[in-house]
Amino acid sequence: MLLSKWRDPVAWFLYVDLLAVLAAALLPWSTTGFAILLVLWLLALIPLIPTLDVGAFLRLLSRPICLLPLAIFVLAVVGTLWADVPWQARLHGIKPVAKLLVIPFLLYHFERSQRGSWVFAAFLASCALLMGLSWIVLFAPELKLTATKNAGVPVKNYIDQSQEFALCMVALAPLVITLYKQHRYVIAAACTALVLAFFTNMAFVVSARAALIYVPVLLIVFAIVHLDRRKSALLLVGIIVTATAIWFTSPYLRGRIKDIASEYQFYQENVPFSTGQRLKYWQKSVSFFVVAPIFGNGTGSIMQLFERDAVGQTGLAAEVTGNPHNQTLNVAVQWGMTGIAALYAMWLVHLFLFRGDGLANWIGLLVVVQNVVSSLFNSHLFDFHEGWMYVLGVGIAGGMSLRARQREAYRVPGHQDSGRSVRDDQRFSQN
Repeated sequence: MLLSKWRDPVAWFLYVDLLAVLAAALLPWSTTGFAILLVLWLLALIPLIPTLDVGAFLRLLSRPICLLPLAIFVLAVVGTLWADVPWQARLHGIKPVAKLLVIPFLLYHFERSQRGSWVFAAFLASCALLMGLSWIVLFAPELKLTATKNAGVPVKNYIDQSQEFALCMVALAPLVITLYKQHRYVIAAACTALVLAFFTNMAFVVSARAALIYVPVLLIVFAIVHLDRRKSALLLVGIIVTATAIWFTSPYLRGRIKDIASEYQFYQENVPFSTGQRLKYWQKSVSFFVVAPIFGNGTGSIMQLFERDAVGQTGLAAEVTGNPHNQTLNVAVQWGMTGIAALYAMWLVHLFLFRGDGLANWIGLLVVVQNVVSSLFNSHLFDFHEGWMYVLGVGIAGGMSLRARQREAYRVPGHQDSGRSVRDDQRFSQN
C-alpha cells in the first residue's frame, strides 16, 4: 500500500509541494536546513519526470523569464576562462549564481501545482514566529538560538531579518483591504495587527538601514497598484506622521540614521566604518570595471583585485572584500557591460511577468522590486538568503501567474489552447 502511494504521481506531487513548504518555512531560520530541503525538493522532482510535458518545458525555457537567469549562469561559467585568479576562486565565483538555475524548475512545477499559496503562507507564518522571538530575545538575549551580534536578532543577522519582515509587512497590506471589503473584520484585524507588529519591530528593535530606502519604495508600489489618488494621499500623510512620531520615540532608529553622518566623517578621515567601507568598495569597483568594461575581469576576480589594490595602503584603502555591496558593481567587475545588460534585462522581464491582479502577481512584484532596490546597497541577488528569497518568490509566484493566465485563456470561447495546465491540475494537483 505504501509503495503504491509513493508510485502514485498525484500523491508524489503533494510530497513535492510539502517539501517546498517546509523549505520556505525554514529559510528564515537555517541556511543548512533550507539547503538540505531544497536538494530534497529537486531530487523529489525526478519521479515526476514521466509526467513531464517536454514540449511545454522547452517552450518555457525558451522564454526570457528563464533564458536570462540561465544566461547569467552561463556568463559566470564562461567568465572563468579570462579570470586572472586561481581556479578555486573562479569556481567559488560561480556558486552564488547557480541558484538562478532553479527558477525554471519552480516556474514549471508551480504552473501545474495549486499549492503555491501554501509556500507563501508557510514563509509568512515562519517570519511571524521569528518576529515574536525577536521581541523576546530583545529583553532576554540568553534565549538567542545563535550567537548573533545584534540585540533582537534570534538567528542569522539583522539584514536578512529586515528583508523578511518588510516583505511580509507590505505583502499583507492589500489582503487587509480585501478582507475588510468582504466584512471579514476579525481576520482583517488579525492581519492588521501582524502588519503593525512587523513594523514596530523594524522601528524599535532592529532593522537594516537599506530598509529606510526599500520600505518607502514598496509602499509607493502598494499605492500605485492598490490605491486611488485620495487613498494614496492619505497614505502619504500617514507615512509622514508615522515617520515623525518614530523619530521622536525610537532612539534606536534615530541613532541608526545619525550614524550615517558620523560614519561619513570617519570615511573622510580614512577610518573604516560601514558607510565609509561601502563608499570605498564602490569607488574601487568602478575603477576595476573601467579597466575591463565590456566583458569584465572574470568570474571570482573581485577578492584578488581588492587584495592587489590594498598592497601598501592603510585605513579604508587597505580594506579587502569579495563583495562590493552593490549588485550592479558585483556583476560589472566580473562580467562588464555584458553582465550588467543581462542582469537588468532579467530584472525587467521578471517585473513584466507580474503585471495584473492577484496574490501571485502582487508577491512576485514585491520580491523583484525589493531585490532591485536593496541591491543598491548589497549584492542581494548573489547573497544566500536574499538571493533565495528572489528565486523562490519569482519561481513560485511566476508559476502561479502563468497558471492563472493559462486558465483564463482556456476559458475564452473559441480559444485554441492545449489545456495542458488545466489537465495537469486535474491529474496532479488534486489530492
